[in-house]
Amino acid sequence: MTYLETLGQQAKQAARVVRLLSAKDKNDALAAIAQALLEQQDEILAANALDLENGRQNGLTTALLERLTLTQARIQGMVDGLKQIASLEDPILKTDSQWVNRDGLRISRRRVPLGVIGIIYESRPNVTVDASALCLKAGNAVILRGGKEALESNQAIVKAIQAGLAKSKVPNTTIQLITDPSRELAAEFMTMNQYVDCLVPRGGSGLIQAVLRQATIPVIETGVGNCHLYVNEAADLEQAYTILLNGKLQRPSVCNALETLVVDVAVAEKFLPEATAALLDAGVEILGDDTTVKIVPQATLANDTDYATEFLDYRIAIKVVEDYDAAVAHIERFSTGHSDAIITKDYQTAQNFLNDIDSACVYVNASTRFSDGEVFGFGGELGISTQKLHARGPMGLEALTSYKYVIEGQGQVRE
Repeated sequence: MTYLETLGQQAKQAARVVRLLSAKDKNDALAAIAQALLEQQDEILAANALDLENGRQNGLTTALLERLTLTQARIQGMVDGLKQIASLEDPILKTDSQWVNRDGLRISRRRVPLGVIGIIYESRPNVTVDASALCLKAGNAVILRGGKEALESNQAIVKAIQAGLAKSKVPNTTIQLITDPSRELAAEFMTMNQYVDCLVPRGGSGLIQAVLRQATIPVIETGVGNCHLYVNEAADLEQAYTILLNGKLQRPSVCNALETLVVDVAVAEKFLPEATAALLDAGVEILGDDTTVKIVPQATLANDTDYATEFLDYRIAIKVVEDYDAAVAHIERFSTGHSDAIITKDYQTAQNFLNDIDSACVYVNASTRFSDGEVFGFGGELGISTQKLHARGPMGLEALTSYKYVIEGQGQVRE
């Protein structure tokens, strides 16, 4: 039996156990994991320091190093997330609906776990905890395959997780990590249909497209965020300025950060000089169309590739448009369906935008940085799905379940 087959078989066996556990048993396990993370905090930070040093030597960008970095505050954030997930209602065996049909059968639709979930992700070690906790609370087992740049951190985190599980009724093989980050093993993992029920890639476009091309396991596509902010001619420009800077600068390396600014021509000359000056002061490279370049001399002429790119870095593309219809057309063409926002004081324009933009998260007068499972009250997220089947937007507990029909009768037969 191969290494991956062993992990798969262990995960299948663990999934059969954890799907039958009570909410209390799972919550006790989450509490034990939280305690173990705090107890092994020094080991986790030391492992992370090794990853950061290796990352610097291998030329990782500042943005990628920021995604990779763990601190005491970030570990405390993981612990807080575990506590929040434990406080949420258990979705398993929840009855979505129930009715009696014409034959007198009582039919119920009940929530059940997906089974074994495989997650392939890149350089954010906090994903290891978020994904593990959500999968566990929803009654699933999980096999994690992180990137090589975070291998030391992920191994230390999973060691702590399994130490916590050892003090609970949850088998420690419920959460497992693939410790060989080779592409060959990843490719094999993507075809383990007999063991893995669902595969979730979480990372940049390159990773997600590679998984979609190679996987035979059903895939939930997550995370590519070419997010737009549209400053309408009826916008409160001070509000737009604040939201722009928050969306682009707070954490440029995450999928809900802004990548494209769309501005109505009616307010472009008033809005862009001050807004881009603040971006330039923060080290952001400005790419824009002809009108943008005329207004902002420091800008470089953008092309369609720039407008289609998720930068995850200190870069932004700007498009000046004639009117609302042109703005919507640009967003529809280039958006990845993640998160898009409008700034406007006009109620009807806002409502039109909410209806016209077909993204997982659509905002009026707020930052796209709020697209986050923890912020939405889910306790964390497995990722942000840009698909429509079966999950969309931040994937919380319910997105990690399916359902089955339970039919109760009194001897009925079909005639």
